[in-house]
Amino acid sequence: MTPRNILILCTGNSARSILAEALVNRLGQGRWRAFSAGSHPKSAPNPFALELLRAEGFDVSGLGSKSWDAFAAPGAPVMDLVVTVCDDAAGEACPVWPGGPMTAHWGLPDPAAEAGGDADKRRAFRRAYVTLEARIRAFLALDAEALDAVALRRAVDAIGRIPAAGSDE
Repeated sequence: MTPRNILILCTGNSARSILAEALVNRLGQGRWRAFSAGSHPKSAPNPFALELLRAEGFDVSGLGSKSWDAFAAPGAPVMDLVVTVCDDAAGEACPVWPGGPMTAHWGLPDPAAEAGGDADKRRAFRRAYVTLEARIRAFLALDAEALDAVALRRAVDAIGRIPAAGSDE
């Protein structure tokens, strides 16, 4: 079976989208292949994101901040789903994605914006990781083949409303 492709977008492609890329690639078990990118990518992934992923047993050697332009260019992998994980990226004019993939918004607070000390930042990254893991597990549990396009769209959109870890919702 050929894996389906998912592109996870965030403005800086340094925190949430990097965490989600790693999670989909691990949890998708070859059924889904994830990529991440940003509209204004940072020079490298956030050190707290990489620290957390290493602690969870991920190989972070292939992770890097990339521009979303690379995925709209000729020869780029065709995406089946494009997901924004930050409100800024969701509000931006995105490139036209080859193949016309389904899109969804799964916004959550930016852990890199945490203003506290290192312990507070680690907690913020952990909350983002837990939220993304719950949403990705819910997505991977969908039987996309059994759902019609409208039902699949509703299910994918509903995943973005799974409350963020530590929120009051």
